[in-house]
This record gives sequence, C-alpha cells and structure tokens, in this order.
Amino acid sequence: MRMDGTWRLLLVGAPLLVVAQMIAAQETAPAIAAPQPTQATEPQIAAPTKVAAAARPAKKQKTKKVEYTGPNTVIVLPPTPMLDEEGKQRLDPDAKPMFNPAVRQQRDKKGHPLFDDKGKPVFQTATDMGYDEHGKKIKIHKEKEPKKVPVIISRGTFTVDGMIGKAELNYNIADLKYVYLYAPGIGTLVVSNRPFTGSKEEKGAFNQKTLTVTTGDHTLQVASDNLLLSKKPASAFVLVDREFNLPSPYPVMGYGTVLKPPYVWPGGRPNEDLKGAFVKPPPIPINLQPVLLLPPCPEGQMRKPAPTALPGQKTTPQPCVLIPKGTATLSGPATKKPVASAPAATPSQTPPSQ
Repeated sequence: MRMDGTWRLLLVGAPLLVVAQMIAAQETAPAIAAPQPTQATEPQIAAPTKVAAAARPAKKQKTKKVEYTGPNTVIVLPPTPMLDEEGKQRLDPDAKPMFNPAVRQQRDKKGHPLFDDKGKPVFQTATDMGYDEHGKKIKIHKEKEPKKVPVIISRGTFTVDGMIGKAELNYNIADLKYVYLYAPGIGTLVVSNRPFTGSKEEKGAFNQKTLTVTTGDHTLQVASDNLLLSKKPASAFVLVDREFNLPSPYPVMGYGTVLKPPYVWPGGRPNEDLKGAFVKPPPIPINLQPVLLLPPCPEGQMRKPAPTALPGQKTTPQPCVLIPKGTATLSGPATKKPVASAPAATPSQTPPSQ
C-alpha cells in the first residue's frame, strides 16, 4: 500500500515540477521587445528664414469704395431738320416737317455720363450707343430697310392727249412714292405703284418705258429713254385731285412723298451731252423746259422754310443759311455736390467774465 502511494505521488508531482521550472525560467529571462512596423521617415523641412518670408507677396488691402461726385445729367442735343438734296426740309405724307432724332450723350460702364480726355461729352452714334444707366451695353437693333423702287426718267416727255406739254425731263428718283401730273382744265393726278387711300387701280399703266393713265376722256403719258420699273407691265394706282390747280398754263410733272396739296414739285436735272453721231437739236421753248434743281447746300447749312413757289409763280431766291442750333437739354438726376466739412470750433478769444 505504501508503495502504491509513492508511485502516485511521483506521477502527479513530476509534471507539476516541470511546470514550476518553466515559469521560473520565464521570470528570470530578459524581456525581448516585440518587433514594431517600420515607417518611412519624412525629410524635415527647415523653418522659413526671414529672407523667404520677405519674398512672399503682400496681401492685397481692400480699397475703400470712393463715392462718385461727378455729373449725373446726360446732355441731349435737339433734333435737327431732315433735308432733301436741295437743302430744303423734308415733309411726311401729311405735309408736316420731318426731323432727325435727338442725339444723347453716352454713358460709361458704371452708368455715368461719358467725357473724352479733353472734357467734352461723347455722344451716341449709329454704331456705338454706349451703356445704359445700369452699366449694361446698349445693343444696336438693325432694322431691315424697306425695299426701294428707284426710277430714272431720262430725256422724257410729258404729253396730254398726244400733245407734248413738257420735254427733256430728267429725274433721278431714289425711291418712288408718288408722281404728280398736272394738266390745265383736268387737275392733278397722284400716281403710285402701290395702293393708297382714295386711289384706283389702272392695270398695265407702267409699260416698260412709258407710264399711261387716264381720267375721263383724257390720257396723260410720261415717256422715258430708260425702263421705268421693269420689262413686265405693272399696275398704277391713281388719285384725281380736281380742286388743286397750279398757276401755270402748261402741264407740269413732279414727284415726292406728300399726299396733300400743294404737293412737291422739285426741279429736274440738266441734260447730258449726247455722244456719237447725233446732231444737236434746236433749243426747246422755255415754257416747255422743266425747272432745274437748286444746287445743294454745304454741310451744316439749309434753305430757310418759305412758302413753296408753285410752277408758274415767280420764285424768290433761297440762299443757304446755317442750320439753327437749339440749346441742349439735360436729363437725369441733378449733379451731386461734395459735402463740405464743417470748420472746427475755435476757442473764444474773449476773457472769461469775472
């Protein structure tokens, strides 16, 4: 029995002894540091020196907004008369004078009135309108011009019932509006290639080089060496005014843009010398010759508006005079004046009262 107990003690105590020895060995052995992961070292940058700091651009300082104290009024030039090739004022279809639009001063990008380097105002033009009061660029709207109908009457004749009333007619009409044909005892016929109030259509009146219209039993015709409108016949629109008569015993032809009497009776152009194997004919009687155009006025001049001398009346000379200039007007708010600072109060020089 004692032998069995000793054996059991050996079997149980030996493993315990081994474990105790291992624990003691671990406590006495030096501690080994665990391996740490390697990290890439960054290069160290030296602190900036005073020279490098001085090389840096300085920060922009906010500039204080300066209040505008200049003029805010826009100069507007008055309308000028619209002149024809003779220097006379043009009339609209209602026989009222026509004027060019007023010219305004330009504004800059900030909406202030614009002046040049010499202090003179800069005005708007057809290609440069400047800016509006809010500083936005004014766009130029190009309007399509209406189609013009030019008519050239060269060495033309005006006949009434087959009898020549006027000869050697030379008219360069830039845009055909109305043609006026007057014959004593008949009245005035207003003719156009487009319909207008009170007119009646006559088909085929424009036929290559001739314009033929009728009223009652009478036939009036204008013939030219050149084509009037086109090779194809075209209609004419005719208005007969029997109440208006000219103080002339001979037929008269004219053209213009007015639909009210006394209409417009411009002069013609002189004949050009015929070139080639032509024999110069004898001069035409004065009563059959048209009145010639007046010479154009120089730039900046016009002829004074005066009662129109009708054909058959004595014409008074109309010399060219300077175009009258009105005073320019100002538009916009009043000019801002700088506010003057109040002077500092000075101490009284009088001695204090005792």
